[in-house]
Amino acid sequence: MKGLAVTLALCLGAATAQAAESEGYPTAARVDYVLGCMSANSMTQEMMTKCSCSIDRIAAEIPYNDYVELETVRRMQDVGGERGGVLRNTGWVRDLQERFRLAQVQADLECFH
Repeated sequence: MKGLAVTLALCLGAATAQAAESEGYPTAARVDYVLGCMSANSMTQEMMTKCSCSIDRIAAEIPYNDYVELETVRRMQDVGGERGGVLRNTGWVRDLQERFRLAQVQADLECFH
């Protein structure tokens, strides 16, 4: 499985290097998304293509800085107690999550169907 991940990272990195520069998403962020997407679906070449398409569509809609904020918020929301609660009920967090959700739905419609 490690070998597949390394091969995937190299192939995806080469294929998306130009897109990553133009959209502001570093290759590592794209690979992380694709690996997570593939883990949730299947570890196949077809799914790699679909997941790569998905992050490309999301990158076209959501600036990288917003994506980083969203990922940070997601991790922090898993923290129990008040610290996590602060980010669960904040308006700007809900707005960012909704923007990302809509971008992801659109990406799924374009890439997975």
